[in-house]
Amino acid sequence: MSIIQADGLPLPSTWRPLRLQTLVLVRWLAVGGQAIGVLFVAFGLGFPLPLLECFILIGASAAVNLWLVWHFGAAYRPSSLFATGQVAFDLCQLGCLLALTGGLQNPFSLLLLAPVSVSATTLPQRSTLVIALLAAVIASVLAVWHLPLPWDPLETIVFNRIYVIGIWVSIICGVVFISAYTNRVAHDARQIADALAATELALSRKEQLSALDGLAAAAAHELGTPLSTIALAAKEMRADAPADSDLASDVELIIEQAARCRAILAKLRNLDNHHDDPFAAVPITDLLAEVARPHEGRGKAILFYYERAAGEPPVFNRSVGLLYGLGNLIENAADFARQTVRVEAGWDRDSISVSITDDGPGFAPELIARLGEPYLTSRPRDPHGPDASKPGGLGLGVFIAKTLLERTGARLAFQNIASDGHAQVRIVWPRTAIEL
Repeated sequence: MSIIQADGLPLPSTWRPLRLQTLVLVRWLAVGGQAIGVLFVAFGLGFPLPLLECFILIGASAAVNLWLVWHFGAAYRPSSLFATGQVAFDLCQLGCLLALTGGLQNPFSLLLLAPVSVSATTLPQRSTLVIALLAAVIASVLAVWHLPLPWDPLETIVFNRIYVIGIWVSIICGVVFISAYTNRVAHDARQIADALAATELALSRKEQLSALDGLAAAAAHELGTPLSTIALAAKEMRADAPADSDLASDVELIIEQAARCRAILAKLRNLDNHHDDPFAAVPITDLLAEVARPHEGRGKAILFYYERAAGEPPVFNRSVGLLYGLGNLIENAADFARQTVRVEAGWDRDSISVSITDDGPGFAPELIARLGEPYLTSRPRDPHGPDASKPGGLGLGVFIAKTLLERTGARLAFQNIASDGHAQVRIVWPRTAIEL
C-alpha cells in the first residue's frame, strides 16, 4: 500500500453512536434531581406548586426510560436521528417543568443549556443546530408564559422585566456559544482522533510488511540446508541409476524441482536485501534515494542535490515512520509536478534539512497555513499534466506524513517558491534528535 492510499482507509464517521445506556443514565440523573428538587420545594420549604403536574412530567420521563431499556436494551446504539429525538424530548420535558415552576425566573432555568451541551459534544452538527434552535424557542416562550415562581405565600416577590430579559439573553448566548464553539471543538477532536487512528493503522501495515520480508528471508535461509541435502542425495542416486530407467527420470525430476526451489528461496532472501532491517542505520543520501525509487519512471524526473557543509552525510535510523513520511511527500510532489521534482538535502553541525520541490501549480495560498490538517484536500493538479485525471488534493496522506516526521523531531514548513506555484515542503531536524 502506498502512502497516499492512506486517504482511502476506512475511517469511522465523525458521529460516533452513543450507547443507549448513556442516554438512559443521564435521564435517570435528571429524573432523580427533578424529583428531589420538587419534593424539597413542596415539603422542605413549604412553597406551593403544582405538585401533581410536576410529577406527571417527571413520571413521563421515567416511563420513556423504562420503555427504551425494555424495547431496545442498554447496549443498543441508536442512530443520530434517534439520539437527537431523545435529547429533544429531554429539553421539552425540562421546558414544561420550568413553565410550571416560574419559567426563566426559576434559577434552574440554566439547565436548558445541558441538553445543548450533550448534543454539541456527541451529535452531528445538524442535530446540534436543531437542539439549539429548540432551546432558544423554549427559552423565549418561558420568558413570557409561565406559572408564578413557587415562593412563600406571605411574601411578595417581583422580578423586574429587565432582569428577566437579562436571563433570557444569557441563556441565548450560552446556547449559541455551546452549539457553535463546543461543537466545533468536539468535531475537530473527533477528526484528529480518526486521522491518528488511520496513521497508526497505516504504520502498522508497513511494519507488518517489513516484518514479513525479514521472516521470508529467515525461512529461506533455514530451508536452504535441507534442500541442499535433498539435491545432493538426488545427484548421487542419478549416478547409480541406469540411464534409461524410470528411476533415472524420477531422480532428474527431483533435481530439477530442487533447483527451482533454490531459485525461489534466493528470491525470498533478496526481499531482505532490498528491504533492509527497518531499524538499520543508513546515510541520508541513500535514504532519500530509496524512498524516491518507487516514484521514478512516471514521466517525472526526480533530481537530487546535496549541500555538504559539515563533512560526510549524517546517518539516520531507518525507521518505518521516516520512510513512510518522506515517501509520501515525494509521491505527492511527483503527482503534482509538471516535469521535475527536486529533492535537496543539507546539513551542518546543528541541523539537517530536506526540501522537496515540484514544478506544479503549487499550494492554494489561502490554505498554506492549514496544510497538514486531516481531510484537507484542496490542492489542484496541473490541468495539462499527465496526472490531470487523477483525483487531486492533499488530504489524510499529508497529515500522516507530517505526524510521522514530527515524531522523529522534525519541523515542517509548506510554501510556494514562485509566483506560478512550485510547491516546496521543507523538513528540518536538529542533529541531536535524528542522527545516530
